[in-house]
Amino acid sequence: MFKLMVVTDRKRTARPIIEVVRLALEGGADAVQLRERDLSDRELNELAAQMRTITTEAGATLIINQRADVAVAAGADGVHLGWRSLGAQDVRKLVGKRCLIGISCHNALQLRSAEEVGADYALLGPVFHTPSKEGLVKAIGPERLKDLVAAAKIPIIAIGGITTDNAAQALQAGVGGVAVISAILAADDPRAAAQALIRSLGS
Repeated sequence: MFKLMVVTDRKRTARPIIEVVRLALEGGADAVQLRERDLSDRELNELAAQMRTITTEAGATLIINQRADVAVAAGADGVHLGWRSLGAQDVRKLVGKRCLIGISCHNALQLRSAEEVGADYALLGPVFHTPSKEGLVKAIGPERLKDLVAAAKIPIIAIGGITTDNAAQALQAGVGGVAVISAILAADDPRAAAQALIRSLGS
């Protein structure tokens, strides 16, 4: 599984998102989730193809958010689903056994559901307070995260408010890795930010 996943949101950075991701990969990120929901099909497919090129060069995993068709077209390594998305079984029929399927979860019930439908991993959070989930989902916290990970039957990637200051807490809870958005996209130096996160994870 991945140690450091970058989840894209081009609105969080003034630079071209492809440049930011390339720098993050140079800094040690080993997975990218392409999550640009407002792009046209053509724009998304073009960006996915670019992401496939740079992730392949870096030996990193490419996951496409929601769009199984885009994942197949780009030759991506997997598809990431929201907990209310198209069923994982249906997506599996589209992408085949080779592709990873991840599901976002916020609690034990959703985590069990992800396991039951055959998800390969769960993105669990928010672990810490994050403005992007303000008023929507309560932060799990590292202690509850530890309990959820201990009971899980699939690998868990922690997300939500992860920074260099608290990434180690998430890792100590037993997760396989962490996923970040602002910690890298909003950084002045995405390469250095990725390197700092990798160091904080003890890698």
